[in-house]
Amino acid sequence: MSKISTMLAFSLIIVTGVLGWVLGYYNTSDYKINMYDKTAMDFGRADKTLDLRYINAMIAHHRGAMLLAEQVNKETKRQEMKDLSIMILNDEPKAIDELYNWKKDWYEDTKIVKDPLVANLGAYDEKFDLRFLNALIAHHKEGLLMTEEIKTKSSRNEILNNADAVDTFLTTTLKLFKDWRIEWYNIN
Repeated sequence: MSKISTMLAFSLIIVTGVLGWVLGYYNTSDYKINMYDKTAMDFGRADKTLDLRYINAMIAHHRGAMLLAEQVNKETKRQEMKDLSIMILNDEPKAIDELYNWKKDWYEDTKIVKDPLVANLGAYDEKFDLRFLNALIAHHKEGLLMTEEIKTKSSRNEILNNADAVDTFLTTTLKLFKDWRIEWYNIN
């Protein structure tokens, strides 16, 4: 009987510990931000790996643009969309290569960044380009959150210059995408 009591007590301690950990995590601000505020970008505190976290996020961001562009390049009928997808597929690999070089040079990190999940735009129909524009607009807004945050935390000139360049590009093209959406679909 004492063996069962000991096992029961030990099991209760483990269950209580796990429940305490789960409830503690559930009540933290990090959990709440991650679960409910999907617009928040957070690289964390400015420590020795801050720039690495930005680099990895920006590599994934550029790859996301490429994955969307690959879908558009195969399906769209609009020349503007074809030209845009070709530009993305030509330019983004250069930006990614630069980021991977920084990763290797500054952190001796050669790990490949996992591709992000992107919207499946589906087969071509009258709303195909609208789905692409909506996906790119959301994608650009996410990128702007990243550049905004890193500019307040990083002190490395290369990262700050990169963030400024990305910010300028995203702001300019975001306006273009919104203009196309209004022109082609009368959606503001």
